[in-house]
Amino acid sequence: MLAEMTRRLGTPRRVTLTARRHARRAAQIAARIRAAERARAAAAARRAAAAQPAYWVDSGAAALAASNPTSTEEAAWLQGGRGGWVEPSGFARAPVNAPDAIKAVIVAGNQIARSPYIWGGGHGQWQDKGYDCSGSVSYALAAGGMLGYTQTSGQLMNWGAPGPGRWLTIYANDGHVFMYVAGLRFDTSGRAGDHSSRWQLAPRTADGFVARHYPGL
Repeated sequence: MLAEMTRRLGTPRRVTLTARRHARRAAQIAARIRAAERARAAAAARRAAAAQPAYWVDSGAAALAASNPTSTEEAAWLQGGRGGWVEPSGFARAPVNAPDAIKAVIVAGNQIARSPYIWGGGHGQWQDKGYDCSGSVSYALAAGGMLGYTQTSGQLMNWGAPGPGRWLTIYANDGHVFMYVAGLRFDTSGRAGDHSSRWQLAPRTADGFVARHYPGL
């Protein structure tokens, strides 16, 4: 019987060697499967990255432009021409009596209101993944036809005309710039989180800042 088993299965040493070969082959197959899965996952990630725009896009801003005020109180406020309104979403609405340039500034501000703060963002290109203080203000001013290129906060100290304006005032120094548009503060500082809105209702001190406005506004 022992001779018959040896003939069929081989010696114990041969059985051991065969088992090891099978184990190595199974491990190689498993490794190839894992490599193929990693390659598929990497390709899917590359496709997903390629499908994403190379700059910040907030679909909520476009949706706001096509929607109505969220409450009768808001609608009455905007109709009354007493100033702009910031909704819970962090987007702003212009009063109905605002000049077109001011409405354009607010629309542009909404487009980047919730974008990340990135130092240097918005400088060198209007469309960016995030914006710093001067990049944010410059982006909105350009949409209103008040600026032709991005300026730093120090450069904006000489923008427009001296003093506050009726509809729009920027406050700039060498380290920071923010602005009020239709009574609404647009500022990268003071936000609760990275993606919270630049539109804010709380005032801040203007001590140490130069006030400038666009002539006629």
